[in-house]
Amino acid sequence: MELHIGIQNIARELTFEVDQTAEEIEAAVAEALSSNGLFKVTDEKGRKAMIPAATLAYVSVGEDEPRRVGFGHA
Repeated sequence: MELHIGIQNIARELTFEVDQTAEEIEAAVAEALSSNGLFKVTDEKGRKAMIPAATLAYVSVGEDEPRRVGFGHA
């Protein structure tokens, strides 16, 4: 699953490939926001990121999409 995280006052977003479901990520974001704590995420390679919930601008979750190569792809 592809996860995009926007952070306030930062032009670029963070992108992660994660093994969690959209529901698990939504629950983790809700917990971090309600406790004003850290939103923690671990990617497929085991790397961890901790983002203060107060600085989150958005969290977007989507399915992986295969890369399209060449001309004429639909």
